[in-house]
Amino acid sequence: MAIVQAIATVFKQDLMSPGGNLAALTLKCALYDNTATLNATTAAYAVANEISSSGTNYTTGGNTLTNVAISVDGTTAIFDADNVTFPNATISAQAALLYNANNANSAIAILDFGGVKTSTNGTFELQFPTANASAGLIRIA
Repeated sequence: MAIVQAIATVFKQDLMSPGGNLAALTLKCALYDNTATLNATTAAYAVANEISSSGTNYTTGGNTLTNVAISVDGTTAIFDADNVTFPNATISAQAALLYNANNANSAIAILDFGGVKTSTNGTFELQFPTANASAGLIRIA
């Protein structure tokens, strides 16, 4: 029962595969509680320890990322997307899993919030950092 922020190893492998155009795929963000085990060896989305969809205004499987873009800053490729919001939600989550719904729900990245974050009948939002070589959410130099 530990969460370690990481780029999923399977995603690194996917990058080397044909058809890795992330901006053209359906990418999703699922939320997990503090009992989840998520790390670089997480291969795919799973419902185990995902936050409850009962009475929370959260849908199992999470939300689809919008405006996914890949840009370059110097020699660094950067992944970006709009912030992910769960409006009118009652949520307690410690982590998020970004995953590729077009490729057997394969994992992209695990985001550790550093502790349980909550919303009570309000907006639960994951704010992505500025998309540049020093702060982008996912950067490959």
